[in-house]
Amino acid sequence: MGDTNWLNDDEMAAWQAFLTAGALLDRRIEEQLKAESGLSHLQYEVLVRLSAAPDGELRMSELAGALITTKSGLTYQITQLEKAGLVRRRSCAADVRGVYAVLTDAGRARLERAAPGHVEVVRAHLIDVLSEDQVRVLKDGLGEVVRRLGGG
Repeated sequence: MGDTNWLNDDEMAAWQAFLTAGALLDRRIEEQLKAESGLSHLQYEVLVRLSAAPDGELRMSELAGALITTKSGLTYQITQLEKAGLVRRRSCAADVRGVYAVLTDAGRARLERAAPGHVEVVRAHLIDVLSEDQVRVLKDGLGEVVRRLGGG
């Protein structure tokens, strides 16, 4: 225990603020998306990633990696989105084990309806409460954390 580099008071306060802010913001986003569009936060992010992909489709393994979720967790979400008609699956001709998630027209329409409310929540509870300098520091700092953890 003597070699442990314990967090000082400011570092501990930053860590606790990060955890609490993340949990509270995620809860607000989840509540807003469920109430206004019937989507979970993860389902919304699936639709966002697919809408940004060429032809509105991504391999399931690539999508799971981008969303930092397990393949089984993603499979469950894709199944729910498929039942709602928002995505479909297609097999990969070059790899029999490969499966693509494909955004449907209904999925794109649901995303277009959900996006304004989602942006309002993010803006109201994160972006607009910070100064431009704080937003830049947050972007740079968390971007470095993501980079070092291999997420980008």
